[in-house]
Amino acid sequence: MGNRFCSVILAALFLPALALAAGDSVDSDSEGRPRDPVIAEFERAKADNDWTRAAGVAREALARSPENAEYHNRYAFALRKGPSPDMDLVFRHYQEALRLQPEHRGAHEYIGEAYLMVGDLVRAKEHLAVLDRLCLFGCEEYDDLKKAVAAYEARGQTPVDKSAR
Repeated sequence: MGNRFCSVILAALFLPALALAAGDSVDSDSEGRPRDPVIAEFERAKADNDWTRAAGVAREALARSPENAEYHNRYAFALRKGPSPDMDLVFRHYQEALRLQPEHRGAHEYIGEAYLMVGDLVRAKEHLAVLDRLCLFGCEEYDDLKKAVAAYEARGQTPVDKSAR
């Protein structure tokens, strides 16, 4: 009887995840709603490592929807990944994404990575701490930023004072 109970519990825990993984597509989100065409186009540009196109897609979307936190997050991400990123602009858009949606896990992860790019370990760790609170049972964003912070520290990079950001 105990083994059967455990099997039922495990099935209840894993079946929803399997169903979501099997049903995931570019045309719909995890709940089956039509996917945002801007995000779909951004993802295609990202897959091609075409950061200029990805930034353009997000910039045009922001012109139409300036209150969309995800568009700010994606725009900052594309700028950061592109050649010669304007870090002031990157930070401005991540901060706007977080102003609009303070619990946006992706924006916290990515702004933390951006802070590492400019040598601000203290601010990166602040966003890691926020993710630790947001991700009660863990999440990919927390894990990724934690790895980036650990790699930064392992390289022995010296944090710089970026208190003006």
